[in-house]
Amino acid sequence: MFDSFLLAFTALFSIVNPIAMALIFSQVTAGRSARDRARLAGLVSAYSALVMLTALWAGAYVLNFFGISLAALRIAGGFVVAERAWALLSAPEAHEAKKQEQAAPAETAEESAFFPLTIPFTTGPGTISVAIALGSTRPTDSAALGSFFLGMSAAALAISALIWLSYRSADRLVALLGHTRARVLTRLFAFLLFCVGVQILLNGVTDALGPMLAGRK
Repeated sequence: MFDSFLLAFTALFSIVNPIAMALIFSQVTAGRSARDRARLAGLVSAYSALVMLTALWAGAYVLNFFGISLAALRIAGGFVVAERAWALLSAPEAHEAKKQEQAAPAETAEESAFFPLTIPFTTGPGTISVAIALGSTRPTDSAALGSFFLGMSAAALAISALIWLSYRSADRLVALLGHTRARVLTRLFAFLLFCVGVQILLNGVTDALGPMLAGRK
C-alpha cells in the first residue's frame, strides 16, 4: 500500500504540479473576490479528486472491456506519461502558457469551477492518462488488490488536498516562490514523472514479451 501511494503521489504531483498551477490560478482569478477564490479552490479540489479517483479505479477496466490488454495499456500509458513529462521538462513555459489560455475566467465561480479550472486546467488529459496508466499497474493477486487501490486512492486525495491548499494560498505562494523557483520545481518533478513513465512502459514490454521469451526456452 505504501509503495502504491509513493508511486501514485509522485506521478500525479508531477503532472498536476499544484504549486506551479497555483501561480497561474492567482493570475486568472485576480479579478475575483477573496471569498470567490476560496470557494473556487474548494470546488476545484473536490472535482479534481473525483476525476483522479474515477480514472484510477475505472479507467483500466473500461479499456480492458474494449479488448485492450493490460500489457498494451501499460505500454501506451507509459509512453503518454513519458511524453507528457518530456514536454514539461523541455518547455515548461509553453505548458504554463497553454494552461493559462485554457483557464480563461467564466462569469461566476460555479460556472468555471469544473470547466475550465478543473478540466483541462488542473486535471486535464495528461492527468487522466497518468491516472489510467497507474491503475493499469494493479497486481494480479486479488489479495493485494485492495491495498493497491487504497494506496492509489490515498495519493489522489492527498493531491486534491494540496490543490486546495495551494490554490487557497496562491497569493502567498507567488510572493514566496516566484516564477523562477516554481519552474525549477516543475523541471525536478517532470524528471521524476519521466522516470515513472519509462518504468510503466518497461513493465508493459516485459508483460508482452515475457510469454514469448519463456516459450522459446
